[in-house]
Amino acid sequence: MRKIIKIEPTEPVLPRRKRVAAYARVSMECERLMHSMSAQISYYSELIQKNPEWEYAGVYADNFISGTETKKRQEFQRMISDCEKGLIDIILCKSISRFARNTVDLLETIRHLKDIGVEVRFEKENINSLSGDGELMLTILASFAQEESRSLSENVKWGIRKRFEKGDPCNRNPILGYEWVDDKLVVVPEEAEIVKRIFRNFLDGKSRLETERELNAEGITTKRGYRWIDSNIKVILTNITYTGNMLLQKEYITDPITKHRKKNNGELPKYYVENTHEAIIDMETFRWVQEEMERRKKLGPLANKSLNTCCFTGKIKCPFCHKSYMHEIRTDRGYAEYWLCGSRKIKGGRCTVGGSINHKHLQETCAKVLGLQEFDESVFLERVDVIYVPKRETLEFHLKDGTVVTEACKNTGHQDCWTEERRAATSLKRRNGKRPNRADMTCFSKVIKCVRCGCNFRKGTRTSANGDKVSHWRCSEHKGCNSASLRDDLLRTMAAQVLSIDAFNEEEFERRIDHIDVEEDRLKFYFRDGHSVTEHWPIPRRKKCQK
Repeated sequence: MRKIIKIEPTEPVLPRRKRVAAYARVSMECERLMHSMSAQISYYSELIQKNPEWEYAGVYADNFISGTETKKRQEFQRMISDCEKGLIDIILCKSISRFARNTVDLLETIRHLKDIGVEVRFEKENINSLSGDGELMLTILASFAQEESRSLSENVKWGIRKRFEKGDPCNRNPILGYEWVDDKLVVVPEEAEIVKRIFRNFLDGKSRLETERELNAEGITTKRGYRWIDSNIKVILTNITYTGNMLLQKEYITDPITKHRKKNNGELPKYYVENTHEAIIDMETFRWVQEEMERRKKLGPLANKSLNTCCFTGKIKCPFCHKSYMHEIRTDRGYAEYWLCGSRKIKGGRCTVGGSINHKHLQETCAKVLGLQEFDESVFLERVDVIYVPKRETLEFHLKDGTVVTEACKNTGHQDCWTEERRAATSLKRRNGKRPNRADMTCFSKVIKCVRCGCNFRKGTRTSANGDKVSHWRCSEHKGCNSASLRDDLLRTMAAQVLSIDAFNEEEFERRIDHIDVEEDRLKFYFRDGHSVTEHWPIPRRKKCQK
């Protein structure tokens, strides 16, 4: 009999369409370039959608952003992110200069896209990034695009400097106290009062920090609506624009690719233009403020009245962190006055030397080095130039006559602040305080009392004869008290017997027992209902070592 096999019809497998996107960018805001951007978006949208082998994945467009760096181009970054998610197979771009003008950024991006299988096509140069010679051609042409950007930047700079020579400011940066009306600065009365107040505070002897706090407390903001910081105050106090004159080219860009901006300290000419607008601050006041700022700068922290300064301020230096030691006072655990490396104030900062310098011992060490019976601030300031801390508890004195003296300065601040009064207050707090809600606290915490000295028992750990770790309870004044030490496991067994329960239960113990008094070898359990039970605690005797 013949064998017949039925062959079912199959649907043809169509190749998957490529997901294609386009990227467009213009760097300047003008009507001509806006038309160019619209034309690019329309052109690529139509080109992709009319190709039957392509699937439209969108057009990414950055407006008014330079191509010398990719970090600030949000649409460009979004496009790369979509490529990494597998949403794009091909990117179309008008030219290399539209994609990037930085050779390094271009090659890094192209190589990254190549690794994930995304192709980039440049229409003007007719280059495919996945082709054999694509990267070589891109490297050469990208270098030309970068140099073109550099050349354009130099031409723009030349034009700006020519305008500076004529006394014409090129930028229209916002300035507190003024508004730009056409090409002239016009005073804003409400903002001008804030500027006058900042100068007046400085003339009255207030620090910039005090003015900053004062303005923030009253809800007064900067021109852009932000909170005041020290640099904002400094910019206003040093801005000669408030005198009705302008100083042009105070800053300049060192590299058109990195856009690094640098303060002009004489590398390029500056242009001083007089009487360009109405003044808010007179020139005499402005010059006095500059002189006062220079004087305070030389004094350093001593010039800032809002800081807690003394003769040691700015004198103690760390040779490793290159930071000054800062004055600290601590009162939460008794009174402690000490000096700490300034790097410890910085988040994540860690000083190589470590430790701190006790203020009292610092004075004693200074008196010893200077040959004085008692420390004298005036003599210290007259003779000592700087103190370095090369290692912990060691001070290196550099005197103004050139002498260098190294002297030990031990830090016993913790011992010094642990006075008898503080010890008694801490002990009373432990006896009367409630048990904190902490993982290391148990039902016995602050419950076991020593009859001999009145202190609470505290939990500790020690090693038993067989090498195991054993928890035990002993008087917190154990150095001066001979009360018995109570093993935690044996204490729980005894408590269960006193409560007449089979197994120890913390909740049952807390509900029925008020406290336990320990006197020599006797434990007295006080119940909350008023009665008490006394138990004998067998004190173990340590076995003598066999010789």
